[in-house]
Amino acid sequence: MSSQSQTKMPTPDDEALKAMRQLIEVVASLRSPDGGCPWDLAQTPQTLKPYIIEEAYEVVHAIESGDKDAICEELGDLLLQVVLQAQIASEYGQFSMREIATGIAEKLIRRHPHVFADVQVNTVEEVRQNWEEIKAVEKGKTDPKHELTDKLSRYASTLPPLMGAMKMSKKAASAGFEWEDVRGVWDKFEEELAEFKYALEHEEKAQQQGELGDLLFTIINIARWHELEPSAGLQLTNQRFVARLRKMEEMASRPLDDYSLEELSELWQQAKTQLAV
Repeated sequence: MSSQSQTKMPTPDDEALKAMRQLIEVVASLRSPDGGCPWDLAQTPQTLKPYIIEEAYEVVHAIESGDKDAICEELGDLLLQVVLQAQIASEYGQFSMREIATGIAEKLIRRHPHVFADVQVNTVEEVRQNWEEIKAVEKGKTDPKHELTDKLSRYASTLPPLMGAMKMSKKAASAGFEWEDVRGVWDKFEEELAEFKYALEHEEKAQQQGELGDLLFTIINIARWHELEPSAGLQLTNQRFVARLRKMEEMASRPLDDYSLEELSELWQQAKTQLAV
């Protein structure tokens, strides 16, 4: 590879390669029609989709916890999903783990010409711009007229809704589709809130869902203006909600569903106060 001539490639860890080979062999055994695991044999790329998402989120949670053992374990669970997908694909003659690893390695080399070729960069922003330009060439921009909407369409169809909406909002704003100031975003929020309330009272479920989406998208734009991350904010709220309910359970002398709404509200305030200390 001439593109690698300027950067010496590190020598792979033989033990790591051996462990990776063992994992691939274990998964192949699990999928073997001769003595394999019935559950593994029953899986398809479609049935495994939920596990990929679940394991990815568990990796993120482990990283946030800072627990190195948990991070290692969860990364292993996520890696298993990659190897399983590769094994199933290889059984159908589609691709194998080799193609996956080779493909991503070659992509990284192409998109880092400042490391593997002679391109000079001075800032992280220059690296990002080069990455986007190379990526655009790889994807083959056949219709420049739809360059923006092609990107937004990928975000909308491939990312979790909150993350996709934030990326779409940022990309549209960078293209000039933006309010003059944050007051305009708040005006839009009030407009969408009124439309949502009207839909709840007068329209069918489909229209209500649509108006709810419009309202959430506007809130995400408000978050962008204030440099806040919607997913992180919602995650914190989820965690606080669970923590307060757990505190309520600890303070309660009987099951929570035996309490009146007024009593539950009082317990909630007590839990909130104690956890704020």
